[in-house]
Amino acid sequence: MASTSDPHTIEDTGLSERIELGSPWVTIVWNDPVNLMSYVTYVFETYFGFPRAEAQRLMLMVHGDGRAVVATGTREEMERHVEAMHDYGLWATLTKADA
Repeated sequence: MASTSDPHTIEDTGLSERIELGSPWVTIVWNDPVNLMSYVTYVFETYFGFPRAEAQRLMLMVHGDGRAVVATGTREEMERHVEAMHDYGLWATLTKADA
């Protein structure tokens, strides 16, 4: 990380901060009474490419908390994810991420 005391240097904010700043939208998958937990896990693994443990963790958030953020990115990317989740029969929405 560059020092901020020199006015000619640029501070490296770190990859996660740059991604967050450039990705103000999120895809949320909501709990529903229709889909099996195993199916939701399958969707997260196959569509998003999450490893099984992460897919199960997110599925348990959907089941237990009623929702889980499954992706972060541009509005256009999140619209595609929401449409894909609908195609899989899951209830999903997008929203602007908290600042």
